Amino acid sequence: MRYRDRAQAGRELAAVLRELSDEGGLPDPVVLALPRGGVAVAVPVARELSAALDVLVVRKIGAPHHEEFGVGAIAGDDPPLLDREALAGLGLAGGALAAVVERERRELRRRERCYRHGRPAPDLRGRTVIVVDDGLATGSTARAALCHVRVRGPARTVLAVPVGAPDSLDALAAEADLVVCPYRPVVFSAVGQWYDDFAQLTDADVLDALGGI
Repeated sequence: MRYRDRAQAGRELAAVLRELSDEGGLPDPVVLALPRGGVAVAVPVARELSAALDVLVVRKIGAPHHEEFGVGAIAGDDPPLLDREALAGLGLAGGALAAVVERERRELRRRERCYRHGRPAPDLRGRTVIVVDDGLATGSTARAALCHVRVRGPARTVLAVPVGAPDSLDALAAEADLVVCPYRPVVFSAVGQWYDDFAQLTDADVLDALGGI
């Protein structure tokens, strides 16, 4: 199974979530998309559920001199959520990441200003919060997002992705009340391999999507 693009993946995911909603499992929902890619998936989800859509900016923390290798993530003003096992394997201490964390924090804040234009984050207390991304590989950014949401008093947290690595999905079951993923391929190397069109999105794409819901 492959998705044509993020929009189609979002519609497939929305259909699964709609069934849960019809059964009463998603009361008072708010959809939080992880930009950039998660926004394109979240738009049809929010429409199908008649839910508010917002963004939750999370940044991956890459290893020094090997940025594609994620060793943690940050969300909001929360402390970095680090993969201690990965750090140990690289022979790194958390302090070695200070410069990387600061750089990613600056980019996180820039994106928040760009996407929000001063608008406050939604009040999550007592609501069903559905965190949406375009896929799940290691799960580091999703974990940071869920931890960020959990302390804000939601009634229920749901992680919803169109495709994900089974081991990572299982590991995140402890972080969310519900994990929804229609496609869990046994052999998984990267999210993009399950899309025909996985073009990188821009800030303008995110703003257009948020404005069109």
